[in-house]
Amino acid sequence: QVQLVESGGALAQAGGSLRLSCVASGVTFSSYAMGWFRQAPGKEREFVAAISWSGGTRYSADSTKGRFTISRDNAKNAVYLEMKTLEPEDTAVYYCAARRGVATMTRDVYTYWGRGTQVTVSS
Repeated sequence: QVQLVESGGALAQAGGSLRLSCVASGVTFSSYAMGWFRQAPGKEREFVAAISWSGGTRYSADSTKGRFTISRDNAKNAVYLEMKTLEPEDTAVYYCAARRGVATMTRDVYTYWGRGTQVTVSS
């Protein structure tokens, strides 16, 4: 059974930093591209960042480019999202997702999803 479990969400102040983690089980992790998405209240779930199975290819949303960094550790079955210079607009539930194949920004092609972790940024 595939499980993705996110952690690291918290209340942070604007300008601060957080590091989200997502640990996978039940999959051959190194065969999967991973993505981070977020969903704010009343809004669609949107792409944040994605990384290929090897870590050699990465994509970031324009709204987070230069502030958020995705990385992975295949030995630990984990993917991370380092978030810096947080803004109130970053407030959302953050989800990690997995898919076999290439990394992509397209939400609907990801097969497995975690339950999310809440990030709240106060001004």
